[in-house]
Amino acid sequence: MTASQMRESRQGELWRHLAQVNDPELDEPVTEMGFIERAEIAYNGDVEVDFRLPTYWCSPNFAFLMLEDIRVALEALSWSPHFRIALHDHMFADEVNQGVASGKSFAEIFGSLAENTDLEPLREKFRRKAFQRRQEAVILFLRGTDATDSAIVNATLANLDARASNAGDLAGPILRYREALLARWPALSPHDLAITNLDGAVIEEQDLPSHLANLRSVRINMEFNGAICRGLKTTRYKEMEVIDGEPTLVDFIVGRVPARCGQPHTTSN
Repeated sequence: MTASQMRESRQGELWRHLAQVNDPELDEPVTEMGFIERAEIAYNGDVEVDFRLPTYWCSPNFAFLMLEDIRVALEALSWSPHFRIALHDHMFADEVNQGVASGKSFAEIFGSLAENTDLEPLREKFRRKAFQRRQEAVILFLRGTDATDSAIVNATLANLDARASNAGDLAGPILRYREALLARWPALSPHDLAITNLDGAVIEEQDLPSHLANLRSVRINMEFNGAICRGLKTTRYKEMEVIDGEPTLVDFIVGRVPARCGQPHTTSN
């Protein structure tokens, strides 16, 4: 493998690992949310990641959870690089970046900022919401394949795996739910029920519609928060909006549209 091919391979691996880091509240990858401003690999293999959040005052707890997960993702890279993670445009950016530069862990940095709050209950709250959102997606997927409510509530992990195998490129909802399912119950066997409530209790066939309604309310709340988050980020960073493949007039007026062929874009007054 040439140096260029190795660099390209590593860059792909880097972005795949970063894509596994989710915004804990929204259960969406930080890469898709636009929170990763830059992720580059130096010629010696070192990695630099610039991370930004949609608002200056985003909760330090949220920032901690995502930064810690980014650290874990980078530590799992196959070539074990030295890495730097920099937080930008946040009220605690200086404290975080100075702490990282001095070798402190994120737990040490955020210990005082988060008032030594135990973040595990917060993580569990977000895990539960993510589990519910993914479960709704897989139930709706199964219903879309004409599975009966009886078949859904009695589906085992092996049944889900078979469905995923047959679904090919459309298996995303099953695979994401499977990941959350096994994270919650690592000892789950192929013959155990796959569709249960948050405590692992059986859902009766007649109760599936009401259970699904509860899942829907969780998903709508998460989607609403996600829309607000994206809107704040777009407004704050004045990101170019594209309608039908073209920038809007406002984008040209405020100078968001990049120049063509290296020529600067100017507007007349």
